[in-house]
Amino acid sequence: MKKIFTVFAFTAFFALNAQETANRFFYELTFKPKKDSAKLDKVMTVLDVVKDRSIYRDYTLLAQDSILKIQVEAMQKAGTFKDISKSVTMPKFSEKVYKFYPGMKVQYSDRVANGFTPMNIGYNEELKFNWKIENQKEKIGAYNAQKATTEYGGRKWTAWFTTDIPLQDGPYKFYGLPGLIVKVNDDGNNYSWELKGNKKVPDFKEATYLETVSPGGDGGKVVEVSRDKFERTFGDFKKDPMATARPYLTSEVMSQKIPGSDLTIGQMVKQQEKMLNDFFNANDNPIEIPAAKAKK
Repeated sequence: MKKIFTVFAFTAFFALNAQETANRFFYELTFKPKKDSAKLDKVMTVLDVVKDRSIYRDYTLLAQDSILKIQVEAMQKAGTFKDISKSVTMPKFSEKVYKFYPGMKVQYSDRVANGFTPMNIGYNEELKFNWKIENQKEKIGAYNAQKATTEYGGRKWTAWFTTDIPLQDGPYKFYGLPGLIVKVNDDGNNYSWELKGNKKVPDFKEATYLETVSPGGDGGKVVEVSRDKFERTFGDFKKDPMATARPYLTSEVMSQKIPGSDLTIGQMVKQQEKMLNDFFNANDNPIEIPAAKAKK
């Protein structure tokens, strides 16, 4: 009976939505980027739900997509290069989490460098949360919600779900409750997501403009690898973001000017390396504790 209800709920929820329309749920993420500091940071994240999957990610670059498109196309038209990084708000997180319906296969992906070409790699996870649903109920924002608890990634989590929205989904990897998760946080308040709103996105395109026009032009296609290989590859990338490009960066190449700019390739590489190192060093408190992941 429960499975029949789940199928019916999903069917009913999407009945009024065309295939190209996404339901976008906005989750404000409050998090502690440094393990040894009480300082908190905030960022808006989104869960985009379409007919056969959901995609969770940082909303920062998505929110600037149309502005970035105008700036890049202006450079292309003028035939000049302009460093737009200073006018762009950089994201706090770079990963994407996919959940494929109806089986809820979870895929975690992130971007690494393959020479000069960005590449998305990801791993699939057979993930079943052992939720304990409790009787406690509260109003979370506009929704009547019920409490549930679980453990995952070395942390204890409390979630609040609402049956007002019949989606067994939520932010990050969380799913599997009889309604959308509207709030979830760990017991140490390292990470806390809360639903702040939702809207329909007509003519939904998963890939951002920058993903579409980036070298390779794959639009965000994910190369699937094992979790162990993902963690080794991404760990190496974090330690040395330019490692795979360095063999091509001869002194002759580094001294060349970028067309339409006063910058040399060497100066641009240095800027990119600093930006990536600053990004990775900004957070040493991951959602999933590495020691806990190693035990899985």
